[in-house]
Amino acid sequence: MKLALYIKKRSLAGDPRIDALRAELEEGGCEVAVVKARGDLVPGFDALLSLGGDGTFLSAARIVGDSGVPVLGVNFGRLGFLSEYKPEEVVKPLLAGEYTVEDRSLLRMEVEGSGVSDISLNEVAVHRKGAAVLGVDVTVDGESLPTCWADGFLVATSSGSTAYSLSVGGPICTPDARVLILAPIAPHNLNIRPIVVPDTTEVSLSFRSREEEVMVTMDNRVMALPVADRIKVSVAQFSLKSIRLYRSNFIQALKSKLFWGEDVRNL
Repeated sequence: MKLALYIKKRSLAGDPRIDALRAELEEGGCEVAVVKARGDLVPGFDALLSLGGDGTFLSAARIVGDSGVPVLGVNFGRLGFLSEYKPEEVVKPLLAGEYTVEDRSLLRMEVEGSGVSDISLNEVAVHRKGAAVLGVDVTVDGESLPTCWADGFLVATSSGSTAYSLSVGGPICTPDARVLILAPIAPHNLNIRPIVVPDTTEVSLSFRSREEEVMVTMDNRVMALPVADRIKVSVAQFSLKSIRLYRSNFIQALKSKLFWGEDVRNL
């Protein structure tokens, strides 16, 4: 098995846990190489191990892109929802083939008429740049929604339902749910709520603001756009392959990482 290791945080350089993980993989017969960018991921890799937290996993998703190389998140960070597994948990099931590969939908964001585009795993979100409220005009497959006056607006995948979308009151979706979540960010309106649409939907966003620019975030990346720009968001034509080890599932992660349903009456 040929494995790529991706380490984003400089603080992990020389971490003895990474050295131990690499040694154990090589003792098991794996060929291991460190990758730092998409160009390092040459053909022939069987998997990429993302070593860090959830932010590192999001960056790893861009590195593999449409290559089809599956990603395994190994947690050296804090929450570890995408990077779910401890270093000592991964080698035996990986070498024994005791894992499954899930397809995770990716979003494609395109700025109309500019040629600018990018992909994200969790969400694409737009934000006001200054103090004034931002107006977001949203169309869903060409059908206009009422203008949303808010701090911003986001379009999330089912994977992203436990990320930013969760923080703004969106629903939790299992990773295999083929949906998009459209959710306002701090709306200046009492009767606007998140809406769930099929992942075949094309969403268009345009803006009204006193400022000259709006901010757009794609997972852990940010860019400024002229307020006159319009962006399109849709599901990418390729997906992320995510490795899930045996005896692990989404519901377990909800309970152990996010304490979903925690209630003193259940103790």
